Amino acid sequence: MSGRHGFTRLLRAEWTKFRTVLGWVITMGVAAAAVVLLGLFSASGSHASCGAGPVEIDCPEPSLGPEGQAVSDKFFFVHQPLQGDGSITVRVTSMTGQIRLPDLTPGVRRVAPGVVPWAKAGVIVKDGMRQGSAYAALMVTGRHGVRMQHNYTHDVAGRPGGVSKKDPRWLRLTRSGDTLTGDESADGRRWSTVGTVRLAGLSDTVEIGLFATSPCDLLVKQGDFGGSIGQCRFTEATADFDQVSLQGRTSGDAWRQDDVGVTEAPDGSPHHPGRFERSGGTFTVTGVGDIAPHVEGESIESTLTGVLAGLVVVVVVAVLFVTAEYRRGLIRTTLLASPRRGRALAAKAVVIAAVTFVTGLAAACVVVPVGTRILRANGNYILPVSLLTEVRVVVGFAALLAAAAVLALALGALFRRGAAAVAAAIALILVPYLLATTSVLPVGAAQWLVRLTPAAGFAIQQSIPEYPYMTGHYAPSAGYYPLPPWGGLAVTCAYAAIALAAAIVLLRRRDA
Repeated sequence: MSGRHGFTRLLRAEWTKFRTVLGWVITMGVAAAAVVLLGLFSASGSHASCGAGPVEIDCPEPSLGPEGQAVSDKFFFVHQPLQGDGSITVRVTSMTGQIRLPDLTPGVRRVAPGVVPWAKAGVIVKDGMRQGSAYAALMVTGRHGVRMQHNYTHDVAGRPGGVSKKDPRWLRLTRSGDTLTGDESADGRRWSTVGTVRLAGLSDTVEIGLFATSPCDLLVKQGDFGGSIGQCRFTEATADFDQVSLQGRTSGDAWRQDDVGVTEAPDGSPHHPGRFERSGGTFTVTGVGDIAPHVEGESIESTLTGVLAGLVVVVVVAVLFVTAEYRRGLIRTTLLASPRRGRALAAKAVVIAAVTFVTGLAAACVVVPVGTRILRANGNYILPVSLLTEVRVVVGFAALLAAAAVLALALGALFRRGAAAVAAAIALILVPYLLATTSVLPVGAAQWLVRLTPAAGFAIQQSIPEYPYMTGHYAPSAGYYPLPPWGGLAVTCAYAAIALAAAIVLLRRRDA
């Protein structure tokens, strides 16, 4: 009999073994039920609302950017309409700011001078005043030099360093059709291009001008008993511009000012408003907020809170799938039927992987869409993702369980003892994950733990990427992993493959 047909026969035999043990089949159903029920229970208990004076209302949803992501679009804008092609050139001579500190005395406001790393000020072309509309901006930042950004999720670095009267920065943003080009200069004579971008479908008339904005100062402290405590302190940034020059069909010297996205207090007044002052040819613009992706809200993977319970059940079944034969002495029969021992164990691995994948896929296909609907009904905002990302989270979840099952099966073949193999699998997969995501460890140690252990595979569930050009707490405890989703899953699969290879080698060398 050919090798291919022989392996197919082994697969059928192992599948028959699995499905005829009713306890294993029922337990796999329990794993799926645990994922679904725990996920739905968690979603049902999660409620969100915002205060509007004495009453609670649904929180306002963030704007959506041109590419469908939730975005923050809040800044102070001094602008003019530009019809057709044109440009704006400015010199930035200073950038200062202030950071709100905790009050020591009730009613006495404390602030400290300072500019947060991603405070921004510069020139911008925006397709209308609607929050979330397309834009391109060339800016100086608090600590990241000159940057050119567009449409909230794209960033190009220019020359590093800060800005001052002794070391000013010249910025020029030029529009030609749908194309925006950003140039910078140290002296206004020798220019270098930072970036060129295309904003598809840009209107003939756009808004062009100066802006300033400043995200919160994120302070994260380690809790005394695990967990992290985050505080987002209010900040504002002020920039001085001179040598302001406009080219193209604009309104001349008639500048308008808008506090885009300003928060309103219950009485309708602006809360932490920006401002604009002009003295001769010097423009001083102060702004708060950010022009960046919005990452505050529930993500679709928050519905998969039952993954740990499901994974423990899967590990137990996978281990029993091989150790039960050793305990009952049936392994000799299996090896007599397949003298090529490695193929017999490989067939077991394929069967347990396939069964687990189908189980995990069925559970995820139920809990993700139903759980997100429950979250929305409870007032939670679900961060939007593309269809491909949602499919990747669902399929990747099932693949993670399958890889964990193969690893557990291999450990069962290595140890030949169920309890030892289950303990080893939990120590390799679940313990590192729990240590990393409960903030027991410093962020750096937690990142290395989920980079080098089989727990790396949990990265496949991350639906919102890390944005290095914005302020954020990018730690495993916040749902951010150091490896890309498929890269993290590849680490788990590599552990499973190595363990399975080692089990096959030992199976061939030692007695059954």
